[in-house]
Amino acid sequence: MNWKSVAFDWNQARAFLATVEEGSLSAAARALGVTQPTLGRQVSALEERLDVVLFERVGRSLRPTPSGIELLDHVRAMRDAANRISLTASGQSQAIEGQVRITASDIMSAHILPAALQQLRAIAPLVDIDIVAANDIRDLQMREADIAIRHVRPEQPDLIARLVNEATAGLYASTEYLDRRGRPQSLQDLSDHDFVGFADHERLIEALVSFGAKISLKNIRASSQNGIVSWEMARCGLGITFMADGVAGNTPGMEKVLPDNEPFGFPVWLVTHRELHTSRRIRLVYDLLATFLADRTI
Repeated sequence: MNWKSVAFDWNQARAFLATVEEGSLSAAARALGVTQPTLGRQVSALEERLDVVLFERVGRSLRPTPSGIELLDHVRAMRDAANRISLTASGQSQAIEGQVRITASDIMSAHILPAALQQLRAIAPLVDIDIVAANDIRDLQMREADIAIRHVRPEQPDLIARLVNEATAGLYASTEYLDRRGRPQSLQDLSDHDFVGFADHERLIEALVSFGAKISLKNIRASSQNGIVSWEMARCGLGITFMADGVAGNTPGMEKVLPDNEPFGFPVWLVTHRELHTSRRIRLVYDLLATFLADRTI
């Protein structure tokens, strides 16, 4: 092997990846804990080394060029390999053990997290996980949980938050329901359909109306505060409901309503408290979840 050819600078690659995922040099610098000029020099050095332009400016944001997009999968693979090395070393050499409590929505807890815990069990078999499946926001500062998965960034200065995914959701209904009631061809057609509500009905209606639909509380014919129950009601043909695309895509018998419409986007934040810097156990689980959630369609 020609070892002289293996001279890739991971810091430069990491600066490029963080800029892509955070959307700007300033946000990427904050995420990596470096100054913006330092991060900008790392990105420029990578462009010079590869002799390509990796970003173009769109408004206040940076968007990867075709060359940058082509490089992206390779750099993500480097990140994943580095994380696996770190996690494996931590799990085996330090014999990390004890409990970590994770709070997430009931849908996330049931449909997404079990696969992540399979990976964790293989890496750190002595770590015990307690999943708090709750749709309210648990207080990390009061130690109701060690790690939270949220869709809004917390404001408390004592918390550490990382944006790990920009997920999408859409309207879904069972094939049986759509065969019986017809498949909407436009947002206006939704006014003739039943909906399964979840949590705040007003927010559901507001979101749909903002996209041009004309529905009201009269359209919400069934609902539950529990997301799993709402999804099961929709799966049984009681109406249309919102669901994350990653979950819906793995549920047989469910179809996307108005599949050509723009999806609804929502962020996925991984949050913990400052103890992350001193607890190897929490750091291990946090890093694994960050990699796992970043690589999945949620």
